[in-house]
Amino acid sequence: MSEDNVKKEVENIKELGTPDIPKPDERIQILPIIGQIEGHMALPPQTKTTRYEHVIPQLVSIETDKRVEGVLIVLNTVGGDVEAGLAISEMIRSLSKPTVSLVIGGGHSIGVPLATSAQYSFISPSATMIIHPIRMNGLIIGVPQTFEYFNKMQERIIEFIVRTSKIERDSLKKLMLQTDELLNDMGTILIGKQAVDYGLIDEVGGISDALKKLDELIEKKNANSL
Repeated sequence: MSEDNVKKEVENIKELGTPDIPKPDERIQILPIIGQIEGHMALPPQTKTTRYEHVIPQLVSIETDKRVEGVLIVLNTVGGDVEAGLAISEMIRSLSKPTVSLVIGGGHSIGVPLATSAQYSFISPSATMIIHPIRMNGLIIGVPQTFEYFNKMQERIIEFIVRTSKIERDSLKKLMLQTDELLNDMGTILIGKQAVDYGLIDEVGGISDALKKLDELIEKKNANSL
């Protein structure tokens, strides 16, 4: 075995717990969004993150690669940088390739628009989604312009979620402003089917359901292009 292959296996064991993983199907590109969304500020090294400067070129590559016919977005995120998360969501939504998302653990905070950004969305039965208003961290300048900025950012998120899912605007705002579910915070926790019942996610399912749906969307796109 060459030195390069040995190094590759060592890295795979460190990251994945296994010396090798099956070669992915070139038709289907897997986009994992795991941990915390890292934006302009670097997070501590022990924090599991998805960096937007890594995801954005990957999405550009997916769009320009003719071998890629569809994208499966796998989500287990606690949220993170709002601007970065919304930017990734808009880029996923703008892809010309069929997209399916699957929330497997959590799709919290800015993870909500990331989940709805796909053409079709799934959530596993035990997965959770937390919907809450934008939180303010760090130094806040007590002037009307600061409030207006956060208000506009909140409206951008609401508009995106309403545009990319079946949830009603009033229902979404009500879920955001609940005061009896989250400790010391406003918002709502939705588990599995609850997210579907509200129209936030399309269907409860797992990996096989998501891949089957993605194949259907790919076949439909190819048929329409003939």
